[in-house]
Amino acid sequence: MTTPSTPSTPPTPPARGRRRAPSRMERAAGRAAALQRPRVLLALLLLLALTCVMLLDGYLRAEVGGDQRVRTGASASDVPDDVLDGGPILSFPGGRATTVSVPDKTIVLTFDDGPDPTWTPQVLEILEKYDVPGTFFLVGSMVSRHPGIVRDMVEQGNEVGVHTFTHVDLSYQSQARVTREIEQTQLALAGAAGITTTLFRAPYSSQTDAIDNYSWPVYESLGENGYTSVFIDTDSDDWKRPGVSEIVEWATPEDGEGASVLFHDAGGERSQTIEALPKYIEKMKAKGYTFTTVSGAMADQQPTGAGSTGAGPVGEQGLQAAHHEATGATLYEGKALVAAVAVAEWTVPALSAGLLIVGVAVMGRFAMMLVLARRHHRQRNRRRFSWGPPVTGPVSVIVPAYNEKECIEATLRSLARSTHPIEIIVVDDGSTDGTAEIAESLGLPGVRVVRQANAGKPAALNNGVRHARYDIVVMMDGDTVFEPDTVRHLVQPFADPSVGAVAGNAKVGNRRTLIGAWQHIEYVMGFNLDRRMYDLLRCMPTIPGAIGAFRREAVLQVGGMSDDTLAEDTDITIALHRAGWRVVYEEHARAWTEAPGSLGQLWSQRYRWSYGTMQALWKHRRCLTDKGPSGRFGRVGMPLVVLFQVVTPVFAPLIDVFTVYSMVFVDFRAALLAWLAVLAVQLVCAAYAFRLDREKYRYLLMMPLQQLAYRQMMYLVLIHSCVTALTGGRLRWQKLKRTGEVGTPAGTG
Repeated sequence: MTTPSTPSTPPTPPARGRRRAPSRMERAAGRAAALQRPRVLLALLLLLALTCVMLLDGYLRAEVGGDQRVRTGASASDVPDDVLDGGPILSFPGGRATTVSVPDKTIVLTFDDGPDPTWTPQVLEILEKYDVPGTFFLVGSMVSRHPGIVRDMVEQGNEVGVHTFTHVDLSYQSQARVTREIEQTQLALAGAAGITTTLFRAPYSSQTDAIDNYSWPVYESLGENGYTSVFIDTDSDDWKRPGVSEIVEWATPEDGEGASVLFHDAGGERSQTIEALPKYIEKMKAKGYTFTTVSGAMADQQPTGAGSTGAGPVGEQGLQAAHHEATGATLYEGKALVAAVAVAEWTVPALSAGLLIVGVAVMGRFAMMLVLARRHHRQRNRRRFSWGPPVTGPVSVIVPAYNEKECIEATLRSLARSTHPIEIIVVDDGSTDGTAEIAESLGLPGVRVVRQANAGKPAALNNGVRHARYDIVVMMDGDTVFEPDTVRHLVQPFADPSVGAVAGNAKVGNRRTLIGAWQHIEYVMGFNLDRRMYDLLRCMPTIPGAIGAFRREAVLQVGGMSDDTLAEDTDITIALHRAGWRVVYEEHARAWTEAPGSLGQLWSQRYRWSYGTMQALWKHRRCLTDKGPSGRFGRVGMPLVVLFQVVTPVFAPLIDVFTVYSMVFVDFRAALLAWLAVLAVQLVCAAYAFRLDREKYRYLLMMPLQQLAYRQMMYLVLIHSCVTALTGGRLRWQKLKRTGEVGTPAGTG
């Protein structure tokens, strides 16, 4: 048996006026903080990039605040009569409103709302087959999503115009919004086909006599900037899907008149349009009509004033006169826009697929936890259940302590009231605040203080194991207090000789604050659902540092606590599994621990936990291909840990991201109901966990806020850990600030 060490001479305090040199732990923490700043920045940049991609995709697919025509029955007193009675092509040469009519026996085929990947290529195929040009008024968001179609459209000899970027009614929009809608569409055209255009058609517009006082300023402003606004003479009303014959009939002008005719190549199901278009072209050619573009009609019908009309042969030149080559910044900004949209077009579907997988995994996890936790509870509470003969022999309790002056007294006094015989070994890890002196001054029976130079928690625990007199060692944190029966409950599973370690039930002692209450919910669910599930599957991944018991033989067999990872508790738990020992959970052994009291402290702790877990999993990755107990954990426990503690939490933010996305861009009510449904499932699981642990349900009132705030922070911590794992890095055991507010527990609640 190892002879216990005697307390060393207390360190000499620094001379007055001189600053104390930082300890090894403090220097390591400072270096770690400096190393993590770039990784935090990288994680935030990745989050920002994802947010930008989602916002871009949402902007491309939907108009915030609705997309409908808002004006009805407005006055047209400000609109010149010559415009109201004029032709469908409106321009402002010399600042004067001038309209042009389509020459007789001439058709200007116009198509709105495209490009659409299903219908527009079919329209282009028909036009090419009949050697007929068309003028397509394109929605900028669709252009940016389908640039190849626009490129083919222009190369085929068709003309394009602007139909705004989001298909919004411009009549009630600000001048800045109007300008943005036009400029963004021009950038999309530049990026897609290397051109810009001077043609414009407003969404929901029809004939010139429908211009009113709300829309007229828009046309005036655009005209002053060189745009030609294009209206219609004849509307096929194909969007109503009235039938092929009706579409052909309604699109036919009367008495040989020329006409600007409206069809749609997007915006809905357009099979009737595709069927009607060749019939219409054949019919009009049979009547002696020719087809041209808007620019072609303007070239053959020179305006003589507002509302002028005339007839003449349709020119073969200038069918794309409205197009201008995009150069300079416009071209490069357009290409950048198209490239960004391409990224969004790939990313969002991938995220959607990931969301489906994550959703199934999350729901599956909840179902698995509920079923297995219930089975575990019923199994352990059967009257005939027993681990074996009662364990009554004394055990060693190891308390690693580094600057725990606020907590060490409460910790030791709680142990002194233990109903099970114990020896208490306080391993002072180079404390500078008098922790060791406080422990010695209490004069509690069975307490020994072992001093060591600052070396970290794993080294302190290993030192405690070396000094332990008994075959069972209990490990706890210096900020934790035990109930009188905790040790007795904790060691009973060791009646089974196959058990190498036992996890206790850690509970949050400082739960009166909001942050503490959130962690309380998390702890109760984790210990009463997760750990029960893992216990039943015999793949417990972690013995919590706050309360765990080990066979001394098992600890020494696997080489003791390792400092290879930040999660020495997870590391040794997996090592025990691989060595063939059984690791179990004892829910009646309760410990009360002080949870971090600030967001900064919480971030630091959870970052260490999550990153340390990843390190431990990677360290023991070979168990995936091992045989025997190691292989069993590798093929059962490790996949569950990776799925439930790494992969699913990393991608779980997709649920919240897509909820916000759907609320803003899709259907607010449906998205809210879906989010509430997920919350309801979590509340059911939490309520069951609270019932198993006999906790008061009032804390569940804070769960909705926990989902909105606390959970997001945990996601960011895990993402930060993943970035660190991917970029490399190493941290030391970090000390959290303690308040000592967790006293000896009087009970739950």
